[in-house]
Amino acid sequence: MTLYTQASSNIWKTWFLITVFLVLVIFLGWIFSYILETPYILYVAVFISFLMSFISYWNSDKVILSMTNAKLITKQDNPELYRIVENLSITAGLPMPRIYIMNESAPNAFATGRDPKHGVICVTQGLLNKLDKSELEGVIAHELAHIGNRDILLASAVVVLAGLIAILSDWTMRSIFWSRRRDSKDSAGAIMFLIGIIAAILAPMAATLMRLAVSRKREFLADATGALLTRYPEGLARALEKISQDPEPLRVASSATNHLFISNPLKKESISKLWMTHPPVQERIKMLRQMDI
Repeated sequence: MTLYTQASSNIWKTWFLITVFLVLVIFLGWIFSYILETPYILYVAVFISFLMSFISYWNSDKVILSMTNAKLITKQDNPELYRIVENLSITAGLPMPRIYIMNESAPNAFATGRDPKHGVICVTQGLLNKLDKSELEGVIAHELAHIGNRDILLASAVVVLAGLIAILSDWTMRSIFWSRRRDSKDSAGAIMFLIGIIAAILAPMAATLMRLAVSRKREFLADATGALLTRYPEGLARALEKISQDPEPLRVASSATNHLFISNPLKKESISKLWMTHPPVQERIKMLRQMDI
């Protein structure tokens, strides 16, 4: 498998999942509007979801950097790190992102920013201390790939869709007790109402699974794109090994932010792959080492 084949495969899989997401939203909107006998419930839910997403999208970097206690650095603070980011940004054809460092001994990193012009790369002090230059370049290239691939924008869109489904489901369940269709003797209405109840219960779970699936696909794509930037997949593969095997916990990480990092900072993985925010590290390493550049 070549790097280009891997990247193309992950792009198509991601957009397939997004399409399924949109179809599910439309289907649920129609079902819920039918049950509640009004289309306005759907309009209001869409408006609220997009308003919340718009606000969080424009302010997400500030919130995340505040949560992780990251500090902005200049070239004088860490010339080597600055040069690595600068050189890889030029190679990727991206604007120079702002660089932040977290005062944490556990090795890890993440990228944020609403678009490439406002890109941010944040690394821990532990990452700088424990990785060699080629490994650090692999990590930086991976994070630049997230910025270049517009993963922050895509993640925001997926959150909107998942949030919309959750809102629709919640409102439908709350409306069951006053919906006039619950007492309807019309068989078609009764069947639709039953379908709506089942959908309201299962839809949030399905939305969460698809959101996690998209997240995992974007990690694979960032791995492939990052390897293309450095032309040395082994550097990122070794970095992932070191980061995943490091025993020190990342104190600033939480369940709300763990999906941002290059490797799950909580040091625990779900029993089922379906519920994982990241692909299994061994799968990522294996794919990197099989890439033909």
